[in-house]
Amino acid sequence: MPTVPKTARPEFRNIGIGDIVRYRMPLAAIVSILHRISGALLFLLLPVVLWAFGLSLRSAQGFADVAAVLGSWPMKLVGLALFWGLAHHFCAGIRHLASDICPKVVTKQAGRRSAVTVLVVSLLATLLFALHLFSGA
Repeated sequence: MPTVPKTARPEFRNIGIGDIVRYRMPLAAIVSILHRISGALLFLLLPVVLWAFGLSLRSAQGFADVAAVLGSWPMKLVGLALFWGLAHHFCAGIRHLASDICPKVVTKQAGRRSAVTVLVVSLLATLLFALHLFSGA
C-alpha cells in the first residue's frame, strides 16, 4: 500500500511571537480581545471608582474634592476610557450571550456583522459621552 506524503496546510500553521505584529486577525477576534481588555480595565479601576464614590457621598467637601479632581483634562480622559470599557464590555457581552443562546449567530458572516455592530455601538456611545464630557455642560 503506497503512502501519500502529507503536505502542511499553510492556513493552519502556528505563528511565532514575532509574527503577531504581521498577523491579520479577524474582526471578531479583535472584538473578543477588546472585550477581555475592557473587562480587565473595569475590574482594575473598580476600587478607585468605589473609593471616589464613597468619598463624594461622605460630605459636601468630599463631593467638591472629587468633582475638582474629575474636572481636570487627564481625569476626563481616564473617565472616557472607563466609559468606553463599560460600553464595549456591555455590547460585547450581549454579543457573547447571543452566540450562546442562538446557534445561528455562530457563523463567520454573522460573527463579523455582530463584531462590527459592537464596535460601532460602543464607539458611538463613547463619542456621545465625549461630546457631553468635553462640552462643559
